[in-house]
Amino acid sequence: MDHRARRPGRIVGPLLRREAVITETNLDMPLVGRGKVRDIYSCEVLPSALLMVSTDRLSAFDCVFREGIPGKGRVLNQLSAFWFRITEWIIPNHFISTYTDPKLGWLEGRAMLVCRATPLKVEAVVRGYLAGSGLKEYRESGTLWGNPLPSGLKEGSRLAEPMFTPTTKAEKGHDLPMSRIELRESLGDVNATMVERKSLALYRFAHEFLLRKGLVLADTKFEFGLLPDGSMVLIDEVLTPDSSRYWLKTEYDDGRLVNMDKQFVRNYLELMGWNKKPPVPPLPDVVIEQAAEIYRRVREMITA
Repeated sequence: MDHRARRPGRIVGPLLRREAVITETNLDMPLVGRGKVRDIYSCEVLPSALLMVSTDRLSAFDCVFREGIPGKGRVLNQLSAFWFRITEWIIPNHFISTYTDPKLGWLEGRAMLVCRATPLKVEAVVRGYLAGSGLKEYRESGTLWGNPLPSGLKEGSRLAEPMFTPTTKAEKGHDLPMSRIELRESLGDVNATMVERKSLALYRFAHEFLLRKGLVLADTKFEFGLLPDGSMVLIDEVLTPDSSRYWLKTEYDDGRLVNMDKQFVRNYLELMGWNKKPPVPPLPDVVIEQAAEIYRRVREMITA
């Protein structure tokens, strides 16, 4: 494939009428923690569960931006619920149900109840195509996760087989690659083997499913946790535009990479020359609107 025509993105439909943007929540429940995008609350009526609320916050290059993306939280929450339901035959997950409160209309479509689980300290990344940090490693050393690859590959080249390339789960700063030895030292042999096997199975299933929907799943990350009885479950978000790299299949088949995920915003930030350190630059309305449309369209393509 010739990907010299690569573009940061484009408008994929009419600009959205701006809806209310939710970047902060303050529910009348005990707050467990705030992530870059999600707020987690303790569920008093169901002590074994947590309430996970997806906001419209946008993070890129380990920074959270002042502006949110309209409707982004709903897309993330609804897509995760969708994937949890159709992949539970591969591995159980922490999803209990979506959550609504008739008194809080803004919460509609943004929240789910999940089982409490202890997160495993690994980002289970699976790559099926050469892109992102994998492309950078290949250009520097001809390898991916230390494994030699054929010469002459380009951005967007499909790998012979999906590759499991785990990283650390850093509280702050960048995640770092983990070797298979480091993974086993961190998780133990049984859990390390389970994480790798289930991650690859999830990717293969989702990749084939998404091709039929008009999307190429280039890479994605999964997170796993342990329930109180020690059993492993899939947690956090699953196969969303925040955790995955999607390309339009029609464009990919014609030799172009058109991102249908958060990479659209990253590409804009790269082009503007930001140094990827605070303070974060403001995002223009046109970028916010196009990002919102990308998230919305991906949801429609996947769930239709």
